[in-house]
Amino acid sequence: MARTLCSLLLMGLLAGCVTVTEEKNNAKFDTIQIAESRIALGLAYLDAGQWERARQNLEMAVQHAPTYYRTLISFAHYLQEVGEYDQAEEQFKKALRTSPRNGDVRNNYGVFLCRQERYDEAQAAFAKAIEQPYYYKMSGSYENAAICALKSGDAVLAKEWFEKAIDHEPNRPLSTLQLAKLEVEDDELNEARLRLFQFHKRYGYRSNSLLTMISLEAKAERPHEVERYANVLAKQFPKSKEYRLYLANEY
Repeated sequence: MARTLCSLLLMGLLAGCVTVTEEKNNAKFDTIQIAESRIALGLAYLDAGQWERARQNLEMAVQHAPTYYRTLISFAHYLQEVGEYDQAEEQFKKALRTSPRNGDVRNNYGVFLCRQERYDEAQAAFAKAIEQPYYYKMSGSYENAAICALKSGDAVLAKEWFEKAIDHEPNRPLSTLQLAKLEVEDDELNEARLRLFQFHKRYGYRSNSLLTMISLEAKAERPHEVERYANVLAKQFPKSKEYRLYLANEY
């Protein structure tokens, strides 16, 4: 869950300014392109664990485009990953000042706040992201808000947000599985069963979907179905955490 929650949406749209000269537009575009190259390098080094090179490239991106939202949230992401939380928040707040209507900035700030267990602030940030005009990644923000609600222990709110995520994008695997799990917990077994059937038809069996189905059929007192899905889990995912949980009768 944590990995999902912390993955940032760093796909911004490049917008030209129509109120300046063509020469200035080209210069601005060039600096953004250079910054994008440095961002790509920096994030690649970060994924590879090469922290010094990651920081060097992300700082150079900020130097080339100091008010471009992707440079700021990318550098904030790096600072967050290395535990420099105060500095990361400074970058997010600068991005909010320079791009107050950018949904990506609001969403990623929400992810940051949730990692700091500042849950109310995080939910407010996700809500702000969703209400931004022309923000087309609403389903991702709803999903992040749902995962954050789960982390805070609010299953009712999480269920509401997972439903919203699926309303906006019906084929989100994580939201589908999490919602099915919550439906099982709420004894909404028919709804969960149908949801999991549709998931398996589209994506095939997954270890976590099989464990949820086992839990569902156990609640429904259908031991033959429990055994059937357990056999699939044992055959296809014998080394999975979910199979170990099944063997320990923790489902």
